[in-house]
Amino acid sequence: MQKMTRREKVLELIRTKRFRTQAELVEELRKRGIRATQSSVSRDLARLGAIKINGYYALPRLMHPIAGVLEILHLDTAGDHLIVVKTEPGQAPSVALKIDNAHFPEVVGTVAGDDTVFVAVKDREAQRKAILRIGQLFTWRRSLREGA
Repeated sequence: MQKMTRREKVLELIRTKRFRTQAELVEELRKRGIRATQSSVSRDLARLGAIKINGYYALPRLMHPIAGVLEILHLDTAGDHLIVVKTEPGQAPSVALKIDNAHFPEVVGTVAGDDTVFVAVKDREAQRKAILRIGQLFTWRRSLREGA
């Protein structure tokens, strides 16, 4: 099972059902034919930015009020091999996952914090192309984009 596929399924599960424990998530994945361990689910939850709210796993501030829309606030470069993507607090893991799942050939990998994603690229030309693709992949917060 690919790690990204398992993460997508974990994301789908915690959006549609309530889970109190990682063991419950592991069991639900098993019922769906996906092999996972408590350790792998724990890493997936951390990567997705999931936390417990009222005893259940949830994705805080994952979605914009318009369901299904992730926003990016700012794109910038850092040297020739790095793109910095600023997001709303709590959205960076989901933005990184969406970039990873887009499988852009220019992108080597991503690292997400709470509100920032570092996107590693191969060179300056790949950086230019990746910025365009990432910009098209997400909704921009209008007021900040127009002001930039």
